[in-house]
Amino acid sequence: MSKPIVRFAPSPTGHIHIGNTRVALLNALYARREGGTFILRFDDTDLARSKQEYADSIETDLRWLGIPPDAIVRQSERFALYDAAAERLKASGRLYACYETPEELEFRRKRQLARGLPPIYDRAALKLTDEERKTLHEEGRKPHWRFRLDHVNVAWDDLVRGHCHVDCGSLSDPVLVREDGTYLYTLPSVVDDIDLKITHVIRGEDHVTNTAVQIQIFEALGAPLPTFAHHSLLITASGEGLSKRLGHLSVKGLRDAGLEPQAVASLAVLVGSAEAVRPVADLDELAGLIDFSHISRAPAKFDESELDHLNARLIHEMPYEAVRARLSDIDADLGESFWNAVRGNLTKVRDVVEWARVVRGPVTPVIEDKAFIAAAMDVLPPAPWDATTWKAWTEAVKAKTGVKGKALFMPLRLALTGLEHGPELGALLPLIGPERAKTRLSGQAA
Repeated sequence: MSKPIVRFAPSPTGHIHIGNTRVALLNALYARREGGTFILRFDDTDLARSKQEYADSIETDLRWLGIPPDAIVRQSERFALYDAAAERLKASGRLYACYETPEELEFRRKRQLARGLPPIYDRAALKLTDEERKTLHEEGRKPHWRFRLDHVNVAWDDLVRGHCHVDCGSLSDPVLVREDGTYLYTLPSVVDDIDLKITHVIRGEDHVTNTAVQIQIFEALGAPLPTFAHHSLLITASGEGLSKRLGHLSVKGLRDAGLEPQAVASLAVLVGSAEAVRPVADLDELAGLIDFSHISRAPAKFDESELDHLNARLIHEMPYEAVRARLSDIDADLGESFWNAVRGNLTKVRDVVEWARVVRGPVTPVIEDKAFIAAAMDVLPPAPWDATTWKAWTEAVKAKTGVKGKALFMPLRLALTGLEHGPELGALLPLIGPERAKTRLSGQAA
């Protein structure tokens, strides 16, 4: 069996959102698991709307997710291939010229609906005589070009949806080439899949009807068909569809918010599947969990609150080596003992800044019972301090004052950190150190 060649084909007309990322991850991780090739194909034939800044952003997003492409191609550099394919289809009679204006087509559509007929193109252009075509040209009309569908039932076996079929007799012949000679999505996509030898087309279920049309174009060009997998789409927690135009859950926004790429990838891949949604730190492990037959056909909700929860779980289990360089970028002195002390209280790695402040100051202590804190200072253990110091100290305070439980621990936490919550003080106290601790217990900011 040949190794798979897959592609992710965004239009660089905006920042990709988490729904686009689901497509990219399923393609890239499938190729990764099977030793195949992952191609990034920019569908940038719309030269007016396509921007290099968005192409650069998409490449950055994929690198951040850990799935850089094995190759990059741009449709804007491949027009000669599309021109050649269009000429072949014209020569075979499958691509034919049409001269109707948008207004004329809309009038026909409304008339068909009024008569109870399906509003599909009536192929009037195929009935034009040479003289009529000449007259239209003399009027200055430029043709758009439609692909003549065979009115048959097109079927294929889909890796996600099982056996699929579309009655092409219920579809209008699709426009492949506009009046100005530019191409719509359908033809360049098929030509690229043929030229790049794409073996698997893995994409959202909104392309199912497109697939029937594209299968006919593959066949008209004499090319073998790829295997198709149409997965469920992601929607927002409130049920809205995702849109680049509206900026929903862009990968750039998630990255800027401080989320971990593994958390984003875990939720994007596992939501709406038979697998329990959980943080998966290793992409190879995540790739091993992909089973197209276990992806639900119902839209899957992408919940930002669930993403925050996954992100926190991932960080709580994250070893120091995985984060050392990032901690060093924040503060070179944030070492392993600090990370192990605070990671259980983090939602995002950058939250360490708050706990670094708690350790090093300045902290304004909160002291409500001065007598109790004074008694605690009297039995403060001598340096050096280690992981056993907190227990030894609190036992001594308990013996001296008779106070226990929350009434013992909370006043000490408030005096040392100024906060009612936080990491275990057994790990935090040695990081605060004797001098800062004494200053804070005396009521001074330090």
